Amino acid sequence: MANASIAGDGKIGIVRLEEKRKPQTLLQLTIKRFFRHRMAVVGMVILGFMLIYVIGGSFVYSEAYANDLDVTRKYEAPSFEHPFGLDGVGRDVLARTIYGGQISLTIGVVSVAIAITLGTLVGLVSGYYGGWIDNLLMRFVEAMLAIPTLILLLLLNRVLIGDISTFSFFGRQMSVTVIALILIIGLTGWLGLSRIVRSMVLSLKEQEFVVAARMVGASDSRIIFTHILPNCIAPIVVSATLGVGGAIVTETALGFLGFGVLPPTATWGNILSAARELVDEKPWMWMAPGALITLTVLSFNFIGDGLRDALDPRSLR
Repeated sequence: MANASIAGDGKIGIVRLEEKRKPQTLLQLTIKRFFRHRMAVVGMVILGFMLIYVIGGSFVYSEAYANDLDVTRKYEAPSFEHPFGLDGVGRDVLARTIYGGQISLTIGVVSVAIAITLGTLVGLVSGYYGGWIDNLLMRFVEAMLAIPTLILLLLLNRVLIGDISTFSFFGRQMSVTVIALILIIGLTGWLGLSRIVRSMVLSLKEQEFVVAARMVGASDSRIIFTHILPNCIAPIVVSATLGVGGAIVTETALGFLGFGVLPPTATWGNILSAARELVDEKPWMWMAPGALITLTVLSFNFIGDGLRDALDPRSLR
């Protein structure tokens, strides 16, 4: 819209044009809404510190130092040399939490990646094709939900581990139970998401843009992955973010029960498990890993809440 001021001689003196505001893309709106969510920003900051801690700390403390035993100094209290104290076999708890955090975060991220992939694919196929395919897949989901996770964990441990106790990965010796935990969490964590995606696909496949794509001869795979999947991104992203925190809690709980990652590999879960009988006597054994687990899970939950609000189509701001 143009505003003009006219001089006394009838000539236009100044013409000012008000620039029209450029429309924002969905990505720009999402980012803007996300950073308006204060707790989501807090979660990003906390997660950033956690990543600096577990990644940057490995440049300060070597893995050999984290696994170095000194039984003559076991359960030594925190000091300037060892800020988090020493554990039951004289290992530095600070160094152990650094390398344990790397494994715990890896388990969380990789297992959720598996779960999100499976849940999305099953939900897309089930919702789009319907009929006997939908019925078969949903009955399988219900059957899986009826099986306790602990039983699946024990079964996979038996099948996958065998007589192999450790394996080498980029020069690091790890317990094979890391793979078992990633698989068990990933193979059981997709069930809820598949139902969410399926319900969205059932609604979307009757929309005009999908019907039009089908009428012009688009293949099923093109319709599913080009037209339907992008409209299901919001719950998938939120589920992935919240799922990482949930996977870390699952790993911690299993480690606390003695079914988690086995030595020599450190995780926050088995570090915490080692301190379960020393809660009152040696509090430094559990305070550090407990605080790190709490902060990390809270950060993912805060980020997930922020993404849920940012991706909400009913939000107009």
